[in-house]
Amino acid sequence: MAIPNAYGQYNNSKILTASPAELTLMLYEGAIKFCNIAIVAVEHKDIEKAHENIRKTEKIIDYFRQTLDMNYPVAEDFERVYSYLSERLVEANIRKDKEILEEVNMHLRSMRDTWKEVMKKSKEQQA
Repeated sequence: MAIPNAYGQYNNSKILTASPAELTLMLYEGAIKFCNIAIVAVEHKDIEKAHENIRKTEKIIDYFRQTLDMNYPVAEDFERVYSYLSERLVEANIRKDKEILEEVNMHLRSMRDTWKEVMKKSKEQQA
């Protein structure tokens, strides 16, 4: 089957050629995707799948936290938000709580949408 291999190669190429801003957007998209999968898994009482995808979301949030440049004052605000999301994800994982996951997903979508706007404005300024 060449199709799955071609798709994997396309994704690798997409990641390797992406700008830091595009990679950040991809990470937000991934966190949202994994959170959505966890929500559905909780609804279907698939505890293992819920745990696995909550952990994937946590890992992306942890990566965001680790890569913050604390030389900028806004980084402290992001640290507080990421810390809050991490705490909520731990709580959601312990309780397998769909409402907490939906709250986290709402915040992730908002941050992703804001990031898209920043990228758009940055491109406009460069043009």
